[in-house]
Amino acid sequence: MSSRPAAGGGRWVEVAPARVDRWVDGFADRHGPPTATAQEYGLLLTAPDGSTAALHTPPGAPPGADVPGFVAAARAPRRIGLLLARKGAVAVGVAEGEKLVVSKVDTRYVQGRTAAGGWSQQRFARRRDNQAKAALGDAAELAVRLLLPEAAHLAAVVCGGDRRAVDGVLADRRLAPLAELRADRLLDVPEPRLAVLVDAIAAARAVRILVRG
Repeated sequence: MSSRPAAGGGRWVEVAPARVDRWVDGFADRHGPPTATAQEYGLLLTAPDGSTAALHTPPGAPPGADVPGFVAAARAPRRIGLLLARKGAVAVGVAEGEKLVVSKVDTRYVQGRTAAGGWSQQRFARRRDNQAKAALGDAAELAVRLLLPEAAHLAAVVCGGDRRAVDGVLADRRLAPLAELRADRLLDVPEPRLAVLVDAIAAARAVRILVRG
């Protein structure tokens, strides 16, 4: 479980699906038995002392009208596509439940910024832009080969890394079916590697809870 401050007050907590029922029990012990109300994003728990916990349905899971239904839906295995992109690195995968069943990682050199000025700086900037475009093209091809054939069987596509890089990959018209499955959640991940892709499965399946009060 991880926790971080939330904009506007409170904190975000990420809980593994298997631990959500115990987390709710702990919330009830601290604040009193809550009432559950279905919301567009998931489920809102309101405790007698005014504290609230907004449980957000994880990507690809169906909504739950109450806590048992929400937990059952969050824990159920589902097929999820993963697309992680940063600068010249991309990792693409398909997870079945908690298991990575398809994966590919690719890295292409993209030059960093240079301190040179004048004409040299412009030349390096053009070279860097061309390298970045080529890297995005390679990433899109990878998604076409690995993810696109799976589109009809995916509950959601969860992305991570740099938003601009991810947007650039999914801008490829061939990937429109994947863009339609894209979850709102953007995972905060380091440069994509196989180990990062494996760890992203848990992050993609986690239940995000906004706690206030």
